[in-house]
Amino acid sequence: MDRNSPRRTPAALYGISVTAELSGVGVQALRHYERLGLLTPERTDGGTRRYSDRDLARLERISELIDAGVNLVGVRHILALEARNVDLETDNARLRGESGGEGGAGDDGTGRRV
Repeated sequence: MDRNSPRRTPAALYGISVTAELSGVGVQALRHYERLGLLTPERTDGGTRRYSDRDLARLERISELIDAGVNLVGVRHILALEARNVDLETDNARLRGESGGEGGAGDDGTGRRV
């Protein structure tokens, strides 16, 4: 986000029209992405969608992948793999912290036993 952008918070704040305008993604596409499970906006008690900055960032990533020629099924798989990678990196960092740091006896620094 550049310095001229309005400051945003991670809370679900934006309605579907504002999200469409901010992201450059049409309202019908947003609804379609939700049906496919690519986005899961928060809902008000009345059922109105509310999108967060995290949703906007995800939309940006979806748009990048589509612009690169990836179809929506591929986008779903890539996003799932990226999320899994983040989880694994988090687990790896936690395990390194529990074991006292990087590397160790019998470790070549890549996590592989030698």
